[in-house]
Amino acid sequence: MRRPLAVAATLTGLLAIAASTAALAHQGNPNMKSVVRALQPKVPGLALQVLSGDDRFQLTNRSTTTVLVQGYDREPYARLAPDGTVQVNHNSPAYYLNTDRYGAVTVPKTASAKAVPDWHVLDKTGVFEWHDHRMHYMAKDTPAIVKDKAKRTKVFDYAIPIRIGTQEGRILGTLWWAPPKGGGAPVGAIVAFAVLVLLGGVAVLVTRRRRRGPAEAW
Repeated sequence: MRRPLAVAATLTGLLAIAASTAALAHQGNPNMKSVVRALQPKVPGLALQVLSGDDRFQLTNRSTTTVLVQGYDREPYARLAPDGTVQVNHNSPAYYLNTDRYGAVTVPKTASAKAVPDWHVLDKTGVFEWHDHRMHYMAKDTPAIVKDKAKRTKVFDYAIPIRIGTQEGRILGTLWWAPPKGGGAPVGAIVAFAVLVLLGGVAVLVTRRRRRGPAEAW
């Protein structure tokens, strides 16, 4: 009798892990899409894309110049050198604020727009990923501008300051309310349904074992 129960517990644990993995794979809002319209100035070797709908940027520098990403007070936040070295400034408030989707963190007193940059090497891939609050909606409810949740709706435009070499630049983009096509079920709902189905199957197995009696116990 114990084996079916053990199977049920194992299946529940595995599916819980699967649900967590699925959630981590997409941290953005499934109903939002942040779209980059332009990276100015246009420089050969620079590429920028949005990952997970509205979750984060991925900037790749294969150019011959240094790119500096600026924080919320235009302070130096991250820089990508031509040799592939990626550094982040631990004295930038953005370094801390970007660790939480809604900025619900305490910024150290040492971090400010006027502080001397404290650069730390992140890696040497020439690729930098970062969450940026300027690219997504900073609340958990539906934006008031969205009147019909079934229709694609522009939420706002954004312009994020950067420096490319000695030139001032900007990341220009737009945040859209973009409901899933076909009204697909969310990952969480799919996983929850799978859990119910599997546990239901185990329950049937347990019931049958009980009817057969202890002579056929595993």
